[in-house]
This record gives sequence, C-alpha cells and structure tokens, in this order.
Amino acid sequence: MERLDDDTVAAALDKLPGWQRNGDHLRRDFKFADFNAAWGFMSRVALLAEAMNHHPEWSNVYNSVSIGLSTHDANGLTELDLKLAAAINDSAGDS
Repeated sequence: MERLDDDTVAAALDKLPGWQRNGDHLRRDFKFADFNAAWGFMSRVALLAEAMNHHPEWSNVYNSVSIGLSTHDANGLTELDLKLAAAINDSAGDS
C-alpha cells in the first residue's frame, strides 16, 4: 500500500463524516445508547477489520468508542484506511 498525499486525504475526509486527521492517523469518536450498543458496534467493526486484514487502534469506555486508523507498514494513511473508515461509518449508520 502506498502512503497517500495530504491533498488526497483532505479530499477523502470530505466524504467521511465524523473523521478527522490527526497526524498520520484518522480518528473518530462514537457514542451509543449504552455499553451493549457500543460492544455490538465493536463486534461488527472487528469482523470488517479482520476481513480487510486491517485492524484499528481503539478504546471503549461504557457507551463510547474511539477509533484510530493508520497503515503502519506505509508510515501513514493509505487507501485501506479510507476504505475501513467508510465501512465503519456504514456499520454505525453514518454513510
């Protein structure tokens, strides 16, 4: 995977509601009704990530899930990060 240039990332973020760039990562925080809803979301994302062989950095506290995406092999953001971010938005109902 090739690392994306800044203009490509900026253009892609226009199509990824809720995601922000933080250095070499895309980041997004999600809030859910309760822990069960947050855990269900994480389970769906885990299946997506495993199928794409691209795994997020994330944390969960009660009804909140924070996700960071980056491609470590490329030392930055790649098309894979953008695809996973879009799939995560779909899973959250934010497409």
